[in-house]
Amino acid sequence: MDWSPYYPAFIAPGKSSSGCVNQHPASPGFSDIRPLVKDIEVADIGCGFGGLLVALGPRLPDKLLLGMEIRMQVTEFVQDRIKALRNQNPNTGLYQNIACLRANTMKFLPNLFKKHQLTKIFLCFPDPHFKARKHKARIVSTTLNSEYAYVMKPGGIIYTITDVKDLHDWMVQHFDAHPSFERVTQQDQDNDECVQVMRMETEEGKKVERNQGDKFVACYCRLEDPPWP
Repeated sequence: MDWSPYYPAFIAPGKSSSGCVNQHPASPGFSDIRPLVKDIEVADIGCGFGGLLVALGPRLPDKLLLGMEIRMQVTEFVQDRIKALRNQNPNTGLYQNIACLRANTMKFLPNLFKKHQLTKIFLCFPDPHFKARKHKARIVSTTLNSEYAYVMKPGGIIYTITDVKDLHDWMVQHFDAHPSFERVTQQDQDNDECVQVMRMETEEGKKVERNQGDKFVACYCRLEDPPWP
């Protein structure tokens, strides 16, 4: 994956991924892809209109954040929003560490990240898919949780929030049942700045707040892999 159009301020200078000087930037081949100076560490899956990305970017200035959204027009909106914020802050470096990619996470997550790459994954107000026959389309499942475990670094955190109690119970049930995750204590959850941002800064979170609705939060820590027998 060529990330250089998404994080132009974090492109490694001078050399392509093959180790050779890139002499043809106008028509790069696979070996001419310019790597980033650091890996993406934070993923907002189903990022919507980018509220969480925009809020977390300045709070996590040393990390690269990626929002993933399946809707094309929404993705383009977030990309334009990020470009505008960068142009409004030309000399500060703000918002250079956030980007948005159109992607179907349920199909392609392991293609975007290597093993143990991510330190944070956010699942904010995902589609509840109320009908039982649509539950297989929920963003949390036994299979998907194994993919989250693959791309997450041990010690990393998955953050979930929803205003639908049934979906919250579903996510808790599936993460509790997965051997690679352990629920974060209520005290640690309350002290995590990212939880407060997740509650208040997403567009959906603001709508729930206006409607005085409930927000159900559950965070899970990626455990160390057990040793081979």
